[in-house]
Amino acid sequence: DHVNNLHWTALIEAVVLGDGGPRHQATVKALLDAGASTRLTDRSGATPLALARQRGYTAIVDSLLAAGAR
Repeated sequence: DHVNNLHWTALIEAVVLGDGGPRHQATVKALLDAGASTRLTDRSGATPLALARQRGYTAIVDSLLAAGAR
């Protein structure tokens, strides 16, 4: 759950810098399996779930919801 200078966690980076495809879905799953927080936000207050929804990454949205994201 380290936050970088952009105020992004690894989970946020996997969404924002990804294309929603299988490799990024696997990265999100690995981060969630390792206990990454779904509640930490970027500087504007957007959660990983909100960012995935904005980008239309349905599979990632489903993984985040299954992990308890709101």
